[in-house]
Amino acid sequence: MAEKLVVISDMWGVKKGMWITSYFGYLQQYFDIVFYDAQQLGNLDVTVSTEENVHEAFVNGGIDTAVAHLLKKEKEPSHYLAFSTGGTIAWKAALKGLPMKSLTTVSPTRVRYEEKKPNIPMRLIFGECDAFKPGMNWANQVNAKLEIVPGFGHNLYSDEKIISDVSLGLLQKVTSSISK
Repeated sequence: MAEKLVVISDMWGVKKGMWITSYFGYLQQYFDIVFYDAQQLGNLDVTVSTEENVHEAFVNGGIDTAVAHLLKKEKEPSHYLAFSTGGTIAWKAALKGLPMKSLTTVSPTRVRYEEKKPNIPMRLIFGECDAFKPGMNWANQVNAKLEIVPGFGHNLYSDEKIISDVSLGLLQKVTSSISK
């Protein structure tokens, strides 16, 4: 029986997310994947989909709505893979009791405002040039280990090299638990 992997998109959801199919290509034969579009989870209704408008909709209630919907939808402990705003949603849901076996999140934008870290195995990945990455003071305060990838910015999760690395990390996690 395959492990369950819940994937949560970045703020664009399926609108600009063709890169996410590369993750599925690596992971679908090893995981039972459930995918959530962050905009749909957050009930976002943005007339003009500019980066500023979508971001504002998430900050002004969309993230909290998405967290509430995720808590209603997911009841069994699962592995989570989340990107940008999706990472923030997963983080906040974990703090509210969402059962997680692990959280791998790439460029989770707003975790730098969090004061607590979920008590689960976690991989936090940021590009060195990501303007939204938390500083080392934050990491020390919440006891989080940051993986910083040199030469990349916020959208590193859409790069094939990163997709391969993140996917292989998840595969190693699940295959090592099977062999124990």
